[in-house]
Amino acid sequence: MEYRSSTRLLGLPLFHFATGTAINGQYRRGVAVGWVAIGDLAIGVLFACGGICLGGVSLGGAALGLLSIGGLALGGLAIGGLGVGVVAIGGAAVAWYAAVGGFAVAQEYAMGGVAFARNVIGSPPTFGSRGPIPHPPFRAPDAVLLAVIVAGLVAVARAVQRRRE
Repeated sequence: MEYRSSTRLLGLPLFHFATGTAINGQYRRGVAVGWVAIGDLAIGVLFACGGICLGGVSLGGAALGLLSIGGLALGGLAIGGLGVGVVAIGGAAVAWYAAVGGFAVAQEYAMGGVAFARNVIGSPPTFGSRGPIPHPPFRAPDAVLLAVIVAGLVAVARAVQRRRE
């Protein structure tokens, strides 16, 4: 089953939903590409949901995006069984800035059952903690990086769409 909206923005459909089907006894994955994409494999600039997904906000088994939620989550803010990102939360969390999880590894801040970082936050807050986080990991100059990431997502989605057509 597949639905692709007729409304397009920068050459991509606004909504694309694709579920897998059996063709001649073989399973064919549903690949969805658009601004909002939902499918077995989903590439959405704003939102992607599926078994494997790539997008601004990604929700799925394996998710890659600015905000990723999934069994395996990779991205800016990664939440999942295994979270890897700038900030990560999960059973196992590996992060550049801050990690929270049963096993947490980060450059700056970590909190969890087993935590490794420059500043380990625990209870009581005496395990290397220097107090509250002094600044957020996202600052105004990072807006340029955000624009580059969104442009990259649009480029990847359009390339996949052209290849499929």
